[in-house]
Amino acid sequence: MLSTYARSPFIWFLDPLLVKAARGDPVSRPPAWMMRQAGRYMAVYRKLAEKHPSFRERSETTNLIVEISLQPWEAFRSDGVIIFSDMLTPLPAFGVPFDIEEVRGPVIQSPIHSEYCLKALHPIELEKLHFVGESLKIFARKLFSILIVGDHAAVLGFVGAPWTIATYIVEGGTTRTYTIIKSMCHTAPNLLRALLSHLTKAIAEYIIYQVEPGAHCMQIFDSWGGQLPPDMREKWSKIYITGVVKRAGPRGHILNLGHGVLVGTPEEAVAHFFYPRSFVFLLRIGDEGLSTCFHNKTMLKVEMHPFIF
Repeated sequence: MLSTYARSPFIWFLDPLLVKAARGDPVSRPPAWMMRQAGRYMAVYRKLAEKHPSFRERSETTNLIVEISLQPWEAFRSDGVIIFSDMLTPLPAFGVPFDIEEVRGPVIQSPIHSEYCLKALHPIELEKLHFVGESLKIFARKLFSILIVGDHAAVLGFVGAPWTIATYIVEGGTTRTYTIIKSMCHTAPNLLRALLSHLTKAIAEYIIYQVEPGAHCMQIFDSWGGQLPPDMREKWSKIYITGVVKRAGPRGHILNLGHGVLVGTPEEAVAHFFYPRSFVFLLRIGDEGLSTCFHNKTMLKVEMHPFIF
């Protein structure tokens, strides 16, 4: 399901290739990008992380977000640039503080297990996420100022899906079993519905907040939706993703994606993913026989597991 593309406050003389493809327009080649392009597989990122060891500092400081977000684009010239952030970043803005520990990962000290806990939630306070809006605005302008063979990269924001965000809030962090939230589907369905409804509204507002300063497309990550069997996924995940899309309105394109670069992937392997498609060979048959025209174009990008819903 695609929403109608709405332009940001910037004057875009040329829509990015990725936006044209998402809209269903004819394109000269498939757009290529990877979910979560920035990360530990890149030496330049690891060097920066040594100076700024806190993940939350890196993902909640405007100049660091911009620098990290552009690292893979500068290296591979992908057709989309994803803001460096985390799906849990907006949680404190609606009443769920969290920490990220080196070994355990995200930790929520006060998980929601009761109606009383639910009272801690409040409408999302977007001003607490100013670094997200500021970052999108900065590198949206930067990318537009650098046109490569007529195309500039699309700016991609992202959010977590309600079910996936709820797993962290209910379980108190990462888990292998999802026992508590799966049990809640049967033992406290009204509580879980209330939580998911609150998340649906907050996430929709967060999407709009990212589109306004320059995000062309939004990615929704339902990382743990696969923990549900099909009938339960329809009831506890898909319906709320649909609610997010409806609430966000016709303001941009929303993509539902799988995973991208895995931790431990050699950086040269990622480069190879883009490089072979960075050249277009055009064959033409003329009066003098077969000749080959070589045309060097922007590095092409291929989706990992995307589908547009």
